[in-house]
Amino acid sequence: MISVVIPTLNAEASLPDTLSALIPAAVEGLVREVVIVDAGSADGTREIADAAGAEVVDASPSRGGQLMAGAACAKHPWLLFLHADTVLDVGWEREVSHFMERVDSGRARAAAAAFRFALDDEGLAPRCLEGLVGLRCALLRLPYGDQGLLVPRRLYDKVGGYRELPVMEDLDLVRRLGTVKMLRTRAVTSAQRYRREGYLRRALKNQMCLVLYALRVPAARISQFYGGAGVDR
Repeated sequence: MISVVIPTLNAEASLPDTLSALIPAAVEGLVREVVIVDAGSADGTREIADAAGAEVVDASPSRGGQLMAGAACAKHPWLLFLHADTVLDVGWEREVSHFMERVDSGRARAAAAAFRFALDDEGLAPRCLEGLVGLRCALLRLPYGDQGLLVPRRLYDKVGGYRELPVMEDLDLVRRLGTVKMLRTRAVTSAQRYRREGYLRRALKNQMCLVLYALRVPAARISQFYGGAGVDR
């Protein structure tokens, strides 16, 4: 049984599609609750969440803190963390259910899983970026938050869960989790930021943030460099 945790901030444009992709799993009883952790949206985000029957929790505008707060409210033995602009492919619940059954039965060790990165854009640039992300995940098993993260609650608690960081909260948790299984199902994420800023500029900026993190620069300083937004790639 899964509790889905989604941090939001003015996400009315993307949240309906994110929630719609969860409906088949909810009908099957795999998804038992959705926790929307809102950081003060001024649009219709909360109304959309209420209409979908999700639990809405208030938190300060820090993605790490939002995810941490959502996990604290979750009631079920598996946690699925999703961004509000990420849509799981049709049929995702079948692969996830198989993975969970193997872990719960003891045929596989307790581990987290993430989805295959994809962008909702056409052209060479998004396909190249998807390929590079796929290569990194194949070699390093190092997914990021826009690929979703499925984790047993007992493992999440064991490693200490999310921390209240302004950026890099996904990398911080994945490194403590250890090896993450990469699923075949795609998590299709909005390419709006890449289209707005330019693929090359955005990708280079993200990579610089990763370098700063590897050099142990405090997350607050990285957030200032990045402009206060979460690092997607």
